[in-house]
Amino acid sequence: MARHVRLVQFTDTHLFGDAAEDLRGVASLPALRACVAHAGAAIQMADALLVTGDVVQDDPAGYAHLRDVLAPLGRPVLCLPGNHDEVATFRRELGRAPFVLDPHVDLEGWRIVLLDSVKPGAAAGRLAPQALAALDDSLRSAGDRHVMICLHHQPVSMQSRWLDGVGLENADEFFAIVDRCPQVRAIAWGHVHQAWDGERRGVRLLSTPATCRQFLPQSDDFAVDTRPPAYRILDLAPDGTVATEVVWLDRFSNHDVNASADVA
Repeated sequence: MARHVRLVQFTDTHLFGDAAEDLRGVASLPALRACVAHAGAAIQMADALLVTGDVVQDDPAGYAHLRDVLAPLGRPVLCLPGNHDEVATFRRELGRAPFVLDPHVDLEGWRIVLLDSVKPGAAAGRLAPQALAALDDSLRSAGDRHVMICLHHQPVSMQSRWLDGVGLENADEFFAIVDRCPQVRAIAWGHVHQAWDGERRGVRLLSTPATCRQFLPQSDDFAVDTRPPAYRILDLAPDGTVATEVVWLDRFSNHDVNASADVA
């Protein structure tokens, strides 16, 4: 009998080669380390970790830090690129265990689909024809498994004018494929540096805050939020339901972290 699948999601780590470098006032590597340390108990119970893009801040030297932080945890790391990742470099630097860059991964009664939504040279995303074909193949071959689709760029409006301008450009093509597969239960993404929990045609829609600086929700123009680093825990049940929580580090410094959870 299939059992629950647990994933711990980290996204938008924005790492630099310089371990002390910060993103808009938050030192990204210490913030990631703090999130991972706080998530320790959840990671021990997890089937896999999930990283949904913008691993580095345009600095390929940052990939070594992700390997150093996540590889010792003893869990597969399902990983996809974001707009700050150069895809060929991303694949070269993370193309070995425990990192998993395959189009999909099967865990118990679930299929986790990993999509590359990077549009080279752009902040917005687009699923290239080969990515759309890979999605279609992953869904058609899923059998009776439940499906969660993961990508970097948001496929729906975030009710934020500037963010909606850098989302998934061909979301209509994406949903045309998704809507043909009744096994799709959830879609999860990063990119937006904020939490979102919605639904479309019975499919759960989830965005996860960054492990570093957050963006102000529902803002017409670019603005940062004062909320701290965060990560998400996902529990995927055998019946296709999804239980999830976003865990915020309510005080953060390089050496002092407390945390609280918002159940979503």
